[in-house]
Amino acid sequence: MADVDSSALDALSARLDEVEGYLHVDELRGTVAQLEQESTAPGFWDDANEARETMARLSAAKSDVAGIDAARAKLEDARAALELGEETSDDDLLAEAASIASSLEHDLTELELSSWFTDDLDHGDAIVTVTPGQGGLEAQDWCDMLFHMYLRYCDRRGWTVDVNDAPQAEVIGIDHATFTVHGHNAYGMLRAEQGVHRLVRISPTDEKKRRQTTFAGVEVLPVLPDDIEVDIDPKDLRIDVYHATGHGGQGVNTTDSAVRITHIPTGTVVTCQNERSQLQNKAFAMKILRSRLYEMELEKRAAELDELRGPKHEIGFGNQIRSYVLYPYQLVKDLRTGMETGNVDSVLQDGDLDKFIIAYHRWVVAGRPEQ
Repeated sequence: MADVDSSALDALSARLDEVEGYLHVDELRGTVAQLEQESTAPGFWDDANEARETMARLSAAKSDVAGIDAARAKLEDARAALELGEETSDDDLLAEAASIASSLEHDLTELELSSWFTDDLDHGDAIVTVTPGQGGLEAQDWCDMLFHMYLRYCDRRGWTVDVNDAPQAEVIGIDHATFTVHGHNAYGMLRAEQGVHRLVRISPTDEKKRRQTTFAGVEVLPVLPDDIEVDIDPKDLRIDVYHATGHGGQGVNTTDSAVRITHIPTGTVVTCQNERSQLQNKAFAMKILRSRLYEMELEKRAAELDELRGPKHEIGFGNQIRSYVLYPYQLVKDLRTGMETGNVDSVLQDGDLDKFIIAYHRWVVAGRPEQ
């Protein structure tokens, strides 16, 4: 927001009022007071699991209230700087007003996103798996490119990442990547990325330098809280231990600590190799398996399309949600929302995905069907 005037601030004020309505801020303040009182009661920590759940709810409510209060303060600061700048013709104050307004606009977008995430799982952590699709060796390289794009995006948002499994492919790229993202609204945000991603470029492995179209699939699952029960019979599991190959910079294991768990009734296979002990790898693999089996149970109960993963398509032509074109021109375009940018490097190399993810959630809130 290069320049700002009173009408622009009025528009931001109206938008802030709407966000307060979405978030039911008055109710949230009451919730904070109630949960704070509960947390100081004698015996609160006698049930540790329930206490942790209460503290998580308190933290989330306080965060939303604090966000609204901070936004109100910024709006008043912007008005004061604008009024004084106009009275004194002070360009520095006018620039300050514009800067505060721009910051407020960003904060309102984040608050709007939080208000759109109505499922408790939306506010928690996410398990992301990137899998090569059509395109042979090129698809394995594309899988690696997407993997690093998401690592950069998570870093931009201040989220932390545990890489559970990212084995190198034999020739180029990686076989697949599975990683857990820890951060506020991680699952809610990242479920916008679920689907088929298409890359068009000059093939780096083709001596004739021909154009190649390649695909990779992205799956996003919520990390399930401990209070969600998933019935897994140990007799239904086959657990294999093998030598971990590791992934560059992840601290390659030198023992047979990698774990592969197969859920025999469903054929679901989960692998984890990036922790330093077999016990840790097994624990992470079980966490991923719980999330996948939970999703399958939802599928069985729902007559409509899967509400967590979305419809299942072949990872190939005609099914992509987003295209990344590097040749003969440069463009990243989301085929659901129409959001696009010609700055391909900002997306693939810098992880600048917010414009696409926010546009997706606006698109869904506006009533378009999820793909």
